[in-house]
Amino acid sequence: MKLSISNSSLNDNFSEREIITGCLKGNVKYQKILFEKYSPKFMTLCLRYATDQMQAEDMLQDAFIRIFNHLDQFKFEGSFEGWMRRIVVNVSLKALKKNRITFSTDDEAGVQIPDTSTDAPSHLSEAELLRLIKHLPTGYRIIFNLHAIEGFSHDEIGDMLNIKASTSRSQLVKARKMLQQQIINLQKIAV
Repeated sequence: MKLSISNSSLNDNFSEREIITGCLKGNVKYQKILFEKYSPKFMTLCLRYATDQMQAEDMLQDAFIRIFNHLDQFKFEGSFEGWMRRIVVNVSLKALKKNRITFSTDDEAGVQIPDTSTDAPSHLSEAELLRLIKHLPTGYRIIFNLHAIEGFSHDEIGDMLNIKASTSRSQLVKARKMLQQQIINLQKIAV
């Protein structure tokens, strides 16, 4: 009888420090463990920014190359996953910038988000919500992901994307408004 051990149980046998140290020594086994442990989560992140699966896979590959090349810069202070996440986000944004993302710059300070007073979002699955986000225009989707999901401030987003913080806020308002309209439309279809 042959025992099979899943990769996830193998990954659990090594501490984060052991995996990082092994990767720093160029040990392919530890590099594989690191990739297998974090790639599913980071692939989901890349899919939120990418326009398609292939672009997301390229983003993920580029991000892990960057992680491995700069692993010596991680000082075991703070969250390792958070450190890697920042790299994945930056690599994803860099890939999108190559496609010349445009953000509308009109002043949206007066835009009001309609009060739908509905519990529709609680009925949406995570996959359905991510699908709705995926269909947002690129600029809206990027800002929504960075602010609402990744937790960056508008000032940080402005620095990352070389836009004004007010443009980031405007794009977020528009993204939320569009998402709310999509949710309302789904509700109408369901009724």
